[in-house]
Amino acid sequence: MPHLFNALGAFWRDNRAGITTTSLIFITASLMLGAYGIDVSNVMMSRTKLQITADATAHSALVYREEHSEAAAKAEAIQMAASNMAHDKYGTVFDENDIAFGTWDSVTRRFTPQSNSKTAVKVTTHQTAANNNAIRTYLFMMIGLDEWNVSTSAVFVTYQPKCLREGFVADGAVDLQSNNHFSNGFCIHSNAHVELNQNNSFEPGTEVSMPRSGEIVVPGGDFSHNTGLTAALQSKRWNVRVLRRIDRIIAGINAMDSLYLRPYITAGSISTLPSNRVSQADLAAGNVYRYTCSGNETLTIGHAVQVASVMIVTNCAVNVSNGVVFEDAVLATSSVAIDSIKATSGMRIGRNDNCAPGGGAQIVTAGGVSIPAGLEIYGGQILAKKDVQFAANANGIQGASIVSAGVISGTSNMNMAFCGTGMQGNYVAEYFKLAE
Repeated sequence: MPHLFNALGAFWRDNRAGITTTSLIFITASLMLGAYGIDVSNVMMSRTKLQITADATAHSALVYREEHSEAAAKAEAIQMAASNMAHDKYGTVFDENDIAFGTWDSVTRRFTPQSNSKTAVKVTTHQTAANNNAIRTYLFMMIGLDEWNVSTSAVFVTYQPKCLREGFVADGAVDLQSNNHFSNGFCIHSNAHVELNQNNSFEPGTEVSMPRSGEIVVPGGDFSHNTGLTAALQSKRWNVRVLRRIDRIIAGINAMDSLYLRPYITAGSISTLPSNRVSQADLAAGNVYRYTCSGNETLTIGHAVQVASVMIVTNCAVNVSNGVVFEDAVLATSSVAIDSIKATSGMRIGRNDNCAPGGGAQIVTAGGVSIPAGLEIYGGQILAKKDVQFAANANGIQGASIVSAGVISGTSNMNMAFCGTGMQGNYVAEYFKLAE
């Protein structure tokens, strides 16, 4: 029995398993660190989810805005946000008051709201107490911090790759021959390869690109007869989005859709050309004209006709006679013929105005384009689903955009210049990037 009492006394006096003040402080600190780890990790995951939603929503809104109203684009954005962060789980992280279209200043990095803009959008997403969906804490609530407020934002902007503003761009090959000069800023791009003959010159600032620059074709692989080519070469591939819009552009003009009409059009309805031979007397400024061919019929634009401040839309293959000029004009055809636009010689697209605003013209076809000689382009565009071919002496090219889903083929003695301005009337499909 004495041994029992001695053992109990020793146990009572042993404090090795007791909770000391130091132990309490250590346990409390451990719990706080655990709370910090769990709750901070949770809020960071929530912030990442909100940011991803803001990014995806802004991108979706700006893409949709390209061809739809501001209200429709906002509705599309709200749907996108709901698909990323369901309302029943996250509450309302975004509504129409959290989206604004406007402009973006890349220098000051400032977004300015502007109604009816299509160039930039800002989206803000929220999980806040004011929005009734703040992020709940787990352990920090023990010290009175029940929830955290988190907001994120994203700004998306549109841009046009340099090659798609001015230059030659083809999904197929770009094949150019000899004695051509390319001035500073001009761009040649192929999603296949570029092929050149001898004695071409490329000023500093020009660009020649394809998916693998090493696949450029020059005689004997010798670059010495193409001055400046080595410095101009780049490796890249473009998704040429505007080519997928050709059918919509043609249909939109036929439907008098304001999205595809140009500012010089004042008529409220479309007019029918009297015959398949277009004379100067048939064209009055401000009108959209249509001609529908049957069988093997073609539409011919007569010698030296000035196609000015009008749009012509047709399903015909079109013959363009010698000396025809397009200024502030559009010629669009749904013909899929390989030479759906065929000129004789001396065809001018756009006004020779030293890159001034206005005066440009657009040739849009579901087929191909063939111009044997004397092509001039000033602030103009050729947009084709098939090959574009033009032959010798295409001089005076200034402010040119030739885009083809097929091959672009040019011969010799061409002078390719770059404007940087005066291309406002061209049909484009915007590209999108995250600005902030």
